[in-house]
Amino acid sequence: MSTNVYNVIRAPRVSEKTARLQELSNQYVFEVATDATKADVKAAVEQIFDVKVEAVNVVNVKGKNKAFRNRLGRRGSWRKAYVKLAEGQSIDVMMTKA
Repeated sequence: MSTNVYNVIRAPRVSEKTARLQELSNQYVFEVATDATKADVKAAVEQIFDVKVEAVNVVNVKGKNKAFRNRLGRRGSWRKAYVKLAEGQSIDVMMTKA
């Protein structure tokens, strides 16, 4: 795995489900590199956001088959990580890039 933490964490996933997870169980969801391990994700989140991570769960999301103008194609597969933070910790995932 690469050593650059910004190659591990690609982007936060923001949806109604992830907002509910943030409120109820202090979990955040990120799109991560396809070869990232739980240890890689934990180290990257702790280093980037300066928080304490309790647990990490990773899920492989398979790409969907789609048709566009009668041509079949496939969306790319990707990987997401559910990151549970320690009590009292939080991340502002709505930050803007300059």
